[in-house]
Amino acid sequence: MKTVTSWQDRIPEHNGGKFAVHDVAFRPDGTQLIAAVGVRVLVYAAADSSAGDPIHSLKGHKDTVYCVAYSKDGKRFASGGADKMVIIWTPKAEGILKYQHSDSIQSLAYNPVTQQLASVTASDFGLWSPEQKSVSKHKVASKVLSCAWTNDGQHLALGYFSGTISIRTKAGDEKLSMKRAAPVWTLTWNPSREEAFDILAVGCWDQTLSFYHLSSKQIGRDRHLGFDPCCVSYFSNGEYLLIGGSDKKVSLWTKEGVRLSTITEVDDWVWSVKQRPKLNFIAMGTNDGLIAMYQLVFSTVHGLYQDQYAYRDYMTDVVIQQLVTDKRLKIRCKDYVKKIAIYRDRLAVQLPDKVMVYELCYDDAYEMKHKLKERIGKKLDCNLLVVTSMHIVLCLDKKLILYNFAGHWQREWVLESGIRYIKVVGGPVECEALLVGLRNGTVSKIFIDNTFPIHLVKLESPVRCLDLSASRNKLAVVDENQNCVVYSLDNKELLFQETNANSIAWNSEYEDMLCFSGNSFLNIKTGTFPVHQQKLQGFVVGFKGSKIFCLHFVAMHTIDVPQSASLYRYLEKKDFTSAYQIACLGVTENDWRMLAMQALTDLNFPIARRAFIRIRDVRYIEFLDQIALDRKCLGTDDRVFLAEILAYQGKYEEAAALFVKIGQEKKAIEMYADLKMWTKAKEICPNDENLKDLIRRQARWAEETGAQRDAAALWLAAGDHIKAITLMGDNGWLTRLIEVCRSLQKSDVAAIQLCGKYFRKHNVHAYGKEAYEKIGDMKSLMQLHVEMQKWDEAFRLLNAAQGLTNVADVFLPYAEWLALNDKFDEAQEAYKKAQRPKEALRMVEQLAHNGVIERRFDSASYYFWKLAAENLRLVTEGGLSQAEHSERLEKFKLCRHKAELYYAYSFVHKYNDVPFCETSPLNLFHMSRWLLTEIGAVCPYGMSKLNVILALAKLSKELDANKLARTAYERLQKYVVPKHLIDQLDMAAIQIRSKPFTDKEDLLPMCYRCSFTNPLLADRDCCTQCLHPFVRSYCSYNHLPLVHFVLAPGVSHAEAMSILNSNTRVGRRKDLDWKEHQADGVQTLTFTGNDTSHDVLGGDAEAGMNLNDPFTRQLMSLDFHGATDKQYAPVVVDRDTLKMMKKDDVFIMSWTNNPGSKHKVTEEQEARLSQDLRVTYFRNVIPDLPVVLCASCNHFFHEDDYEYEYLKAGGCPFCGAKHS
Repeated sequence: MKTVTSWQDRIPEHNGGKFAVHDVAFRPDGTQLIAAVGVRVLVYAAADSSAGDPIHSLKGHKDTVYCVAYSKDGKRFASGGADKMVIIWTPKAEGILKYQHSDSIQSLAYNPVTQQLASVTASDFGLWSPEQKSVSKHKVASKVLSCAWTNDGQHLALGYFSGTISIRTKAGDEKLSMKRAAPVWTLTWNPSREEAFDILAVGCWDQTLSFYHLSSKQIGRDRHLGFDPCCVSYFSNGEYLLIGGSDKKVSLWTKEGVRLSTITEVDDWVWSVKQRPKLNFIAMGTNDGLIAMYQLVFSTVHGLYQDQYAYRDYMTDVVIQQLVTDKRLKIRCKDYVKKIAIYRDRLAVQLPDKVMVYELCYDDAYEMKHKLKERIGKKLDCNLLVVTSMHIVLCLDKKLILYNFAGHWQREWVLESGIRYIKVVGGPVECEALLVGLRNGTVSKIFIDNTFPIHLVKLESPVRCLDLSASRNKLAVVDENQNCVVYSLDNKELLFQETNANSIAWNSEYEDMLCFSGNSFLNIKTGTFPVHQQKLQGFVVGFKGSKIFCLHFVAMHTIDVPQSASLYRYLEKKDFTSAYQIACLGVTENDWRMLAMQALTDLNFPIARRAFIRIRDVRYIEFLDQIALDRKCLGTDDRVFLAEILAYQGKYEEAAALFVKIGQEKKAIEMYADLKMWTKAKEICPNDENLKDLIRRQARWAEETGAQRDAAALWLAAGDHIKAITLMGDNGWLTRLIEVCRSLQKSDVAAIQLCGKYFRKHNVHAYGKEAYEKIGDMKSLMQLHVEMQKWDEAFRLLNAAQGLTNVADVFLPYAEWLALNDKFDEAQEAYKKAQRPKEALRMVEQLAHNGVIERRFDSASYYFWKLAAENLRLVTEGGLSQAEHSERLEKFKLCRHKAELYYAYSFVHKYNDVPFCETSPLNLFHMSRWLLTEIGAVCPYGMSKLNVILALAKLSKELDANKLARTAYERLQKYVVPKHLIDQLDMAAIQIRSKPFTDKEDLLPMCYRCSFTNPLLADRDCCTQCLHPFVRSYCSYNHLPLVHFVLAPGVSHAEAMSILNSNTRVGRRKDLDWKEHQADGVQTLTFTGNDTSHDVLGGDAEAGMNLNDPFTRQLMSLDFHGATDKQYAPVVVDRDTLKMMKKDDVFIMSWTNNPGSKHKVTEEQEARLSQDLRVTYFRNVIPDLPVVLCASCNHFFHEDDYEYEYLKAGGCPFCGAKHS
């Protein structure tokens, strides 16, 4: 670094005394400099050619001016002094405002954000801004010497004479403070906004420099200055510090407090020093009246070895940069860096009092590393510094001094003239060679282990720059007259000479290539070819491969220089080896391709292959590998290779002609086929077979490229009908497809069937029918009618093709179609005909499950009955194993029971959920009682026992069954009831308790076998006295006057049926009248008439029974009183009793031989059946209450109810069966 005086002005003495310059300040744009001199404020021009010219001398103060400050926007500046006044000035030297303190003004500072002005004195400090009318003043305990604002304008630092540093808010309130041991004469904040936090630099008159965070924490230790600092200011955006004071110097320091150098030295104390904004100029004011501006010129300190570049950064740091990869490494030396030298992995850094030697490591692929190898603790002065593997070399004018890394002197050389240029050119460790250029034009080589220099060449002018080629056989030198000369060191012959050169460098990777710069041009010399020129700013300092390293001002740039020009020149000479070497230095991909193609055309296969590898052209690499293999194994004619090369180069007609000429027509056809040049390929085909193969290949290509129509036509032309039909069918070209189908012979069965398949796929059934009829394919024709859902025609074809097809082919899709159209019963029959009973069962099971899930319990009941009927059919038809028979029987009973439960529950569910219900309350009452008895502990899926009890409670209350209602409401207390019903049920439970605890007598069920009156709710649905099961009507669910009986031993079912059928007492007597009698609280109903001998009930009111009837006598003879172990015992009927019965009064329940069963069983088979499936006999004891038995589901009904529901639903109310 050097200092250049820009201008200076010394204030004249007055009355034998000198005026001190107490403060200076720049306008923010750098055009003006203001200075506090005596009682005046001087304004100087600071820019352009008028810099240093006085502009104004302002007379506003009555006493010495101590401080000046410019606002950040440059619209005003302020001055203050011993007259206790602060004056605000405009840039045009007009005073616009003044205000006064009680003591002299020590310092002024403008807020960089709000334009607020801070002024400090011995007793207070003031804050003023243009927006406020008055000055805000704050008392202080000690004299304030200095002040400074932070960058954001939020805090103000005050330096006291007592040594205190106070941090204030912009309102003047103290935030925190620090204590120093001496007066704080100067302080300033770092202006850089890149710092993580605000840093305050403090200069104290204990001759120290210190740094603090805004939080009052000190950064590092105090830096001893050796003098009293009068001014501290930042330079170069906070990277450096300018310090002046009692040492009569202005010195440059790092921002960490490391002294770098002296900028200038004067005759008296320096009171103020400031940087001109954004420029390397500084202005200072001294105690003897000197005002001066200096320019700081920073020289470049750097070193280069091949692509390793080391340079000084911020005066104290060294950065090592790999110019090719742009990796960087920073070494913080924490001292002024004077010289840098780099060689291989060695880096030497000269500091003011020592030399540091570092070892660089490049093992890590991602970052560079370094370590300190040696420290030479000596102050060594030199003009130039170089480093070798184990030594450093210092240059002092004519002398070269060699030191080892321990700092010991090894040897020295005294040359004949001053040294201008020195460079390490390599060599063994501790035997490296130095290339030295002198002022007298001599170039010498010195080996550091040899005392004697070796003379190389002698120029007429001083040496400016020199370099040695990679093989060390050629020397290039640039002299002071900008002449570039190249010598051969073998015979000292001048090889090349050029003018207008200022620097030169050999290519370190190619012997015959060098570059030199001059007159803003870069010149590249390759071999004996002419020089290639291009624009360049700066000086060439290195050349490696295709990268040239150029120093422009203080920055190093890497320039990529393609070697295309040199490459083309070698290609013109067909020197492919040299061309390849040039290409390896760095050329474009097109240049590599040109080299590869020309080498290939010239049959230089090794160079061509390496060039193609460089550009990763796999196709040509494989091609060359194949050529090499053919030449080695087959010894193929080179003309074949030449033809293939022509084809690869796009010269197809020439290649084809050459192939045909040498008898390789197949290769020509393959070439044109690969190129999809089908017409030219067909012209070369020697026969029809080859032509067809070519057409097939063209068809495949047409398919791959999406030209489906062309592909179909080509397949037809090649005779591949199947592939053509497939393409037409997949793309839906039906018109073309029927044309092809009609043109085919009947013998082409597979092709015509494929046509029919596609016609069916596209729903063009007429064409499909035509195709199948053409070849007589009845099975496919039948499947076509199935797809068309023309079932009648399909069934006709099925009957016509007996034994030739499977019935499932028609009935199975027919069943699926019926199921989709909600014809489930027909679908079930169709599944059976298709011999798919499992599918039929699965469908019905799913329907039953769906009914439960969707809360359609009547549908669920119907389909559960269907399941029961299907399982019964499997049982009665036989053919099952014992395990399967038992399983199906259990499923029958379970499904029948579920059907009955869901049937009854459907009415209860509607009663609970639907506002209006058609079913009478009495019928619902019986249904609820029956459900509650039959459900048991586990409720079937989808049913709610709560709903049943809830319905029973409400219906019992409505029908005056109070006892049952109370029981139901008590049971409801055990259930989790919906919230909206809680209050209603609680109220109903309370109300029912106010009624008598009895049930209405009309509701109590009477057993028709033993005439016992039963309670409304029991554990089983039977008489509690005789255990006779109640037989209920599945409309009203009231029990019917039916009594179960069994045949006496020895009486068969056939005989019983014969007796009943021969009985002439058929029908009901017309002259019978009913007679009602009531006595002793018992109500009786009897028949009256002329002939009572054959009536079931007699006319005796007392007895109420006709004792002449054997059946009646059995009923009357039963005695249940005193029985301890009750078991149900059915009435046993013999032949005489059967003869006394009317056929209309007897009901026979049979699961095997009823009218709805298609499979009849014999009596022997009947005897082997389960007890649940055997014939059951019932007698209606009240014939005037007609009863109906459904022959399909074996359920009883009141005749009137059954007829009404039959007409309403079109079938049995329970199973939906239709009877004639």
